[in-house]
Amino acid sequence: MSKIPYKIYLNESEMPTAWYNLRADMKTKPAPLLNPGTHEPMSASDLAPVFCDELIQQELDNDTRYFEIPEEILNFYKMYRPSPLVRAYCLEKKLGTPAKIYYKFEGNNTSGSHKLNSASAQAYYAKKQGLKGVTTETGAGQWGTALSMACSYFDLDCKVFMVKVSYEQKPFRREVMRTYGASVTPSPSMETKIGQKILADHPGTTGSLGCAISEAVEVATSTPGYRYVLGSVLNQVLLHQSVIGLETKAALDKYGIKPDIIIGCAGGGSNLGGLIAPFMGEKLRGEADYRIIAVEPASCPSFTRGKFAYDFADTGMVCPLAKMYTLGSNFIPAPNHAGGLRYHGMSPVLSQLYHDGYMEAISVKQTDVFAAAEQFARVEGILPAPESAHAIKAAIDEALKCKETGEEKTIVFGLTGTGYFDMVAYEKFHDGKMDDYIPTDEELEASFATLPKVE
Repeated sequence: MSKIPYKIYLNESEMPTAWYNLRADMKTKPAPLLNPGTHEPMSASDLAPVFCDELIQQELDNDTRYFEIPEEILNFYKMYRPSPLVRAYCLEKKLGTPAKIYYKFEGNNTSGSHKLNSASAQAYYAKKQGLKGVTTETGAGQWGTALSMACSYFDLDCKVFMVKVSYEQKPFRREVMRTYGASVTPSPSMETKIGQKILADHPGTTGSLGCAISEAVEVATSTPGYRYVLGSVLNQVLLHQSVIGLETKAALDKYGIKPDIIIGCAGGGSNLGGLIAPFMGEKLRGEADYRIIAVEPASCPSFTRGKFAYDFADTGMVCPLAKMYTLGSNFIPAPNHAGGLRYHGMSPVLSQLYHDGYMEAISVKQTDVFAAAEQFARVEGILPAPESAHAIKAAIDEALKCKETGEEKTIVFGLTGTGYFDMVAYEKFHDGKMDDYIPTDEELEASFATLPKVE
């Protein structure tokens, strides 16, 4: 076989035309969302005041294996998809490893990340329903940027609550959102009742995704013609993001490549869930086996130190209860620079798969992540987002293990986006001002004590 090219591109005709619903092949389905008041499973009518109608159907459907991608969304995708699968020849040479390393690069669009895959779908369904606009939260800003771009395309109003620490660290990301017409508010804020309460309970807080979700939901449910949309965690988001894994698998199959290890960063689960979807499907059906690794920050270790339990999806405790690996909805992580990974819980789909032993999870320290990001940037020529750099760190470690053992394993990881709006973080790393705060057991136990009691 000829040498694998640096970049494997699919042509337009090879793009996926349907999203893959991983839940259809899960032996143990994710537990249902529960009403926070009654603890009864949420129905479509219960969710209707919060989410768009067709998205609710996708959220609740555990059995339909494939959902056809509407033509309008496919046309939007064609602006930046298919995205390249890159062979990291330069990184392999630098490490001196026999491992073969590939990364799926999702940063080749204006939003700079994979988030546009679901933002365009959710904006499309909101417009189709005849809504005026949507509200959302954003951590590092990639999701808010993607949604503002999608809303501009489909002529929708977009209100974004941005985690305060990221709002302050990444003013240019905020300005991109405003360029696309979105309003951007630092969260928690005084604009909502929930924001006022969070600020009263946690004076001076730097915020969290859970806080921002609460504010966005409050505004959506109290404003006629609006619905709330979420950039991660939910079943519907993992469904849309399956386009990443479907393209990755198609590109690998094109050259007869079978990965041994698949690695993704994990915050709420959208990138990881999308990347692993078709591979995990094969694993669940007994058709193939892969080692799948989720990588999370040590400052917000939902998988590795959390509890598998029902919890509120938001800090304000107004959203449905989800069964997931969680640190407690009251947990507000240290202000690390991977804003997109600052969520207290994990996708119910991924949580169930992890609980059932189909995947692994590790946590890594912030300074180690940025050291890996810098090493990658110097040899591969792409400045990675801090979130993506968690996967890079794990991929480098696995490649170095291959160097020690002489094994020629094939490693695939998700490069979720670029870090060109994260220069404050890189500056702190280079100036030696970045710390590695890790929550204590006592802090986590205090948060676990706030978990709702669900029979």
